Amino acid sequence: MPRIVPIVDPADPRVAPYVAMRERDLAGREGAFIAEGEVVLRVLLSGASRCRAASIMVAENRLARLEPLLAEAGEETPVFAASQAVMDAIVGFHIHRGILAHGVRPADPGAAGLVAALPPRALIVALFGISNHDNMGGLFRNAAAFGADAVLLDAGCCDPLYRKAIRVSVGAALRVPFARLGPGEDALELLTGAGFATLALTPAGATPVAALERPPRVAALFGAEGHGLSGDLLARARTVAIPMAAGWDSLNVASASAVVLHQLMR
Repeated sequence: MPRIVPIVDPADPRVAPYVAMRERDLAGREGAFIAEGEVVLRVLLSGASRCRAASIMVAENRLARLEPLLAEAGEETPVFAASQAVMDAIVGFHIHRGILAHGVRPADPGAAGLVAALPPRALIVALFGISNHDNMGGLFRNAAAFGADAVLLDAGCCDPLYRKAIRVSVGAALRVPFARLGPGEDALELLTGAGFATLALTPAGATPVAALERPPRVAALFGAEGHGLSGDLLARARTVAIPMAAGWDSLNVASASAVVLHQLMR
């Protein structure tokens, strides 16, 4: 069973990672993150997670119901228990889910290292300029649902381990391996050099999504809503479109990824 540690003072130094949570989320957490909610905690404590929990904090009135789940944390992971009022004072707002965890990221293999470690048959989701955390969470959820082996991010993408992105992904951001391209690292050069066919989603794509057949190694490229993928990427990859009704040309990027990844999974 985990160690249950009562917390009665919001200034207790043991809960420092949870203090002023929104401000700390924005400032960055130097190799750590905050996970929120029972569904996400269940993933974090499972064997499927690439991350580990350094500590857990729950509202006292949830302890009994969560006991079987918290038992998976092990003795080395403290579980801080506080009243709802104390917990709200620690995080700086009303945390109605009453379940948080301070997580530790896995070692970053780098984009080239991540790609090099993939098996001969592999599917990569490559993201460019995805700055909305809801979209990022949805993209990771779809990547997990349709069997993607990894996600690559460019410098313009937001953090998949931002609290909201993890929550929207229902924990998939803790499971799917990802890495960020380094300064000056060319995504297409990296992918094609490793034998990946590259598919760039765009409303003006030359190939309808239903015509796609999956090569053994393939990377699906998605850009931010609005400006989409750069002209350079589109010129160097095979372009793919999702046919739509007259007068409409695009979907939310997470929705579009579901269509493409489902086709590739088939």
